[in-house]
Amino acid sequence: MTSNIPEGHHQVLPYLILAEAGKFYHFMQQVFGATERSRVLREDENTVMHGELQVGDTVIMYANATADWPPQPAGLFIYVDDADAAFQRARDAGGESIMEPQDQSYGRSGGIRDPFGNTWWITTP
Repeated sequence: MTSNIPEGHHQVLPYLILAEAGKFYHFMQQVFGATERSRVLREDENTVMHGELQVGDTVIMYANATADWPPQPAGLFIYVDDADAAFQRARDAGGESIMEPQDQSYGRSGGIRDPFGNTWWITTP
């Protein structure tokens, strides 16, 4: 592993390119308690050129899609203390259920597609 990774980052980080990146942080804050680490706006001051948010011990990088960089949503798996509560917060924040929370061999888990096209597997081990 390289030794010059920035403080608080891991060797691999998700980087999401989103149609409405400015709203993504608010969704993440409401649903998963994310905190903003940084946000750099483009010259138009309305779109995110690069943002970073912290969820637990993980940094997620994100930016607004452009003509050169179309949206690139992802599938993400997240551990939470209460899958049912986080699932409901995600629905309340505009997420679409793709699988209601249910008991699985690995814990209680449900699937949500957020308003930005990302799929979240919200799981309590």
